Amino acid sequence: MTEQEVRKGLYGVVADYTAISKVNPETNSLLYRGYPVQELADNVSFEEVALLLWNGELPTGEGLDEFYAKARARRGLDDDLIKVIESMPQDCHPMDVLRTAVSFLGTRDPHKFTQDTDHIRDIALTLLTKLPTIVALDIRRRRGEGYIEPDPAKGYAENFLWMVFGDGEGSPATIPSDIEAFEKSMILYAEHSFNASTFAARVITSTNSDTWSAVTGAIGALKGPLHGGANEFVMHNFVEIDDPAKAEEWTLDKLKNKELVMGFGHRVYKKGDSRVPTMEAAFKKLASEHPEKDSQKWVEIYDIMAKTMYDNTSIHIMPNLDFPAGPAYHILGFDIEFFTPLFVMARITGWTAHIIEQYENPTIIRPLAAYNGPDERHVR
Repeated sequence: MTEQEVRKGLYGVVADYTAISKVNPETNSLLYRGYPVQELADNVSFEEVALLLWNGELPTGEGLDEFYAKARARRGLDDDLIKVIESMPQDCHPMDVLRTAVSFLGTRDPHKFTQDTDHIRDIALTLLTKLPTIVALDIRRRRGEGYIEPDPAKGYAENFLWMVFGDGEGSPATIPSDIEAFEKSMILYAEHSFNASTFAARVITSTNSDTWSAVTGAIGALKGPLHGGANEFVMHNFVEIDDPAKAEEWTLDKLKNKELVMGFGHRVYKKGDSRVPTMEAAFKKLASEHPEKDSQKWVEIYDIMAKTMYDNTSIHIMPNLDFPAGPAYHILGFDIEFFTPLFVMARITGWTAHIIEQYENPTIIRPLAAYNGPDERHVR
């Protein structure tokens, strides 16, 4: 019998077709429906990117205005969901709150098992609009602060920062460059082909389960430190280093001990993560505009770690998106444990686009396994 080839982690396995995103090897650009993500980040809103991912084209004119009005009207939370969130332990991970909140929202849907793509788009819109409100409420309740109602007059990023920080002096919700940096991060995190959480959502969808279950499963996958949780660990490392003078030695010690340095390397990119230059520029701009937060220290640590990793690894390992996003979120004022929920707020667009695509081309995802246990044996 010929030995079966096993691709651990499905490395190099092409599981299906997708028209949603790809990495163009010729330009090393991440493309959303053909558009380089860095161009989208510089020219359109996050809501426009959501519609691009869901529908295949960028919206224009009256259609976009109608979408803005419809989306902004859905941002609020009902009293029952607020009570569920406020009843959860203060010390549980914020991703647990998000997972529970999505499940709770799903119990209100009378058409859980629909395969109608218009209904799935409607669920996607609900999640796009309500997840920021859920995250903002969770942040404020842990700080002992009250719920701030969403403002339909504000754009996506400005409204979220308003719900988290209010509009007091120095609030990111009142600083255009802070709002811009946050919105760019949402666009850059929105979609990335068959990553672990997206694939988890597609596997669940392939069984003809409901969208709420698929998104709940994706949240569980994203929580892991080898996936979405990496941006939290990036900032924990920055805080541990604290002093730029220690950054090189800290990084070299990690390499010497063959320990993983979060925020570096990516299975898909061979010439560096194409999203990094846009996010790095946003991070460094934030740092320059917020000297009161001792932000330059994080820039120096960032540069030293990046150079040390590149110079001391045989394949010249470079940062991925999590590396500049972590300190950028820190400068904006977010608690580290909420970095991954911010990722969810962005990636819900990509997840739901893939759920729609999976429903439209249904095949249950059921790989084989190469058995390596005992030969057949019997109880007696």
